[in-house]
Amino acid sequence: MPSRLYFGDEDFLRCRFAISPMWETQEAVRTLKRPDRHGYHAPWLRRIREAAAGLDLAPLWLLMPRRGHTPDWLGPPPIGPAATFEEEIAAVRASDPQAAREDTALSLACTPGALRSPRGRAWLADPARMVEELADAMEAAWRALIEPDWLRLRALLEADVAHHSRRLAEVGLGTLLPELDPRLSWDGRTLTLAQRMEYARDLAGQGLVLMPSVFSWPDVITGFEPPWQPTLVYPARGLGGLWTDPGEGAAQALVRLLGRNRAAVLTALAEPATTTALAHRLRLAPSSVSSHLTALRDAGLLTARRYGHQVLYERTPLGVALACGG
Repeated sequence: MPSRLYFGDEDFLRCRFAISPMWETQEAVRTLKRPDRHGYHAPWLRRIREAAAGLDLAPLWLLMPRRGHTPDWLGPPPIGPAATFEEEIAAVRASDPQAAREDTALSLACTPGALRSPRGRAWLADPARMVEELADAMEAAWRALIEPDWLRLRALLEADVAHHSRRLAEVGLGTLLPELDPRLSWDGRTLTLAQRMEYARDLAGQGLVLMPSVFSWPDVITGFEPPWQPTLVYPARGLGGLWTDPGEGAAQALVRLLGRNRAAVLTALAEPATTTALAHRLRLAPSSVSSHLTALRDAGLLTARRYGHQVLYERTPLGVALACGG
C-alpha cells in the first residue's frame, strides 16, 4: 500500500530542502524506544545512556505508536530552511490548543487504552496545559540528547543538502527524487513511496519540503496533513561515519583482519563514495578498489546504492562497528 504525492505545475517551483533540530529531537526520542533503529546510532546510544535515564520520556513515547499517527503540531515540518531549535520550540509552544487537542486525540487512538488513560484524559481536558507539558518534555530532550552533538549533526545534514542540491542542478527534480531513497519512484507527476501504510496528498501548489534526517533512519516518512506543508523525510547520506572515528589500535587490528588496502577502503567510507573517488583518494587502481568493494559488500560490511549514473558505497552498521573499533 504505497504513499503518493501528486504534483501540479506550481509545485515544481516550490520544492525546497530544509533541516530541523526539532525533528531530530523527536526522532532521537523515538530511536530510544525502537531497537530496529539502533544500528548506526549504537555509539551515540552508549554515550547518552545516562542523560536519557534522567528524562521522563513517557509522555512523548505515548504519542509515538509503532504504526499510526504522531501529532504534526509536536513535530511539524520545518518553518524555514535552517531554523534554530529556539525558533521551532517557540512555534510549538504557540500551537492552537484546540487544534493540538484534535491532532493528539488522533494519535492517542492509535495506542490501545491511551485515550482512556489518566494522562490521555488530562491532556484532552486541558489542551493548553498539554501543549506546555509536551513542549517542556521536547525541550528537555533537546538539551540532553541533541544539543551537545548538534554541530556534528548539522554538518552532516548540510552536506546532504549540498550534495542533493548539486544533483538537482545536474539532473533536475524528476531524476533527483528517486535518488533520495530506493523506495521512491517518479512518473512525471506523482512521487510514490513503497511502504506498508497507504497515504495520498495533492500538493495543491504548496510544493514539497525535502528534509534529510539522521534519526529517522531507516524510514522514509511523509503523511503530514493540512495546514502543514507537505514534507518528505529521508535518511541522510553519510550515517556510517557519523559518531565515531577509528583509533590507532582499532586501525591496526583492522589491517590485520582485512589486509592493508581492504581496511583502507572500509575506513575511507566515512561518507558514501564511488569507486573512482576512493581510487583517487587512496591512490589505488580502480580495478583493485572495485575488487575490495565487492568483497566487503559480500561480507555484509557495505551496501551499494545507485545515484544517477554513479554507484555509491556506504558502510553497514557491522561495517561501522569494525571500522570504528566497537
